[in-house]
Amino acid sequence: MTTPRTEHLVLPGVLTADEAAATVRGILAVQREDGAIPWFRGHHLDPWDHVEAAMALDAAGEHDAAERAYLWLAAHQSKDGSWYAAYADGAHDDVTDPGRETNFVAYTAVGVWHHYLSTGDDTFLDQMWPVVHAAVEWVLSLQQPGGQIGWKRQDDGTPVTDALLTGCSSIHHALRCALAIAEQREEPQPDWELALGMLRHAICRHPERFLDKDRYSMDWYYPVLGGAVTGAEAKARVEEGWERFVVPGLGVRCVVPNPWVTGGESAELALTLWVMGESDRALEILQSIQHLRDPGTGLYWTGYVYEDDAIWPRELTTWTAGSLLLAVAALGGHEATCAVFGGELLPAGLDPDCCG
Repeated sequence: MTTPRTEHLVLPGVLTADEAAATVRGILAVQREDGAIPWFRGHHLDPWDHVEAAMALDAAGEHDAAERAYLWLAAHQSKDGSWYAAYADGAHDDVTDPGRETNFVAYTAVGVWHHYLSTGDDTFLDQMWPVVHAAVEWVLSLQQPGGQIGWKRQDDGTPVTDALLTGCSSIHHALRCALAIAEQREEPQPDWELALGMLRHAICRHPERFLDKDRYSMDWYYPVLGGAVTGAEAKARVEEGWERFVVPGLGVRCVVPNPWVTGGESAELALTLWVMGESDRALEILQSIQHLRDPGTGLYWTGYVYEDDAIWPRELTTWTAGSLLLAVAALGGHEATCAVFGGELLPAGLDPDCCG
């Protein structure tokens, strides 16, 4: 096992050592004993944000807590390999959204690989491999002939074949992590490699295969963050949307033209900039959202409507804090976080040069 260290979570103008510790404690205070990490106590849990918060705990050296989060997923996985879109924060984990979203299901692979790289725990990887394998197979059952992946199945099992660029970009990242797990276990998955190449080609070359959501900042940066768009194309993409989405000194808009900046999107853009090698700009983005920090809990408000000078919604979410900690961890050189999001050592699948 690796020895926990947290100096990588100290970043000038973003987190002091005490502030980083408070943010980690804030997430731990929301996590239930059974490992579930809802948005906040009394609200729901969704699988994607649950994993994001668990990854932040691993980045902070809280490996036992992170492992409990992944074991909660293993215990709640449906027989077909999926999870529901939302579960109530309650004793019975009642399902509050019976749809099943491909992006949510796939992200488990990212978290599992991150935990393994953080801990070196082969037993954990063995235990979670069937979970990841079933999840990936379920996700790929919705891949379309053009490579894009439909975004959900309805509660009655009906597939929704419309594809979301943000979701598919995140799935692209998840497939690479799933293939890394397969390689570590020496269990080749050639069908996954082909699916990954097809998905990347759709993201890079066929925007018409995705629903038009370009008002949302995630559709702007996620193809880069997910590792599909790289190099000069990544730089051009980020520069093209910069003035539309970045509000200097406040953060990143969730959607234009709304005067609303959000902590999660801002932290993810910072992580995207780090992936591109632009750490200075990443730091500036993270510094710009410290107005969202709640000093009492160490957590972060979801967003801020700057024309009204109003925090909205009035919720301190574990996933917002988690996304910030992951961005800080990358800038601070945390090896597992850098490996998972930097992507240099992640499998590329077939046709790795489709994006130039």
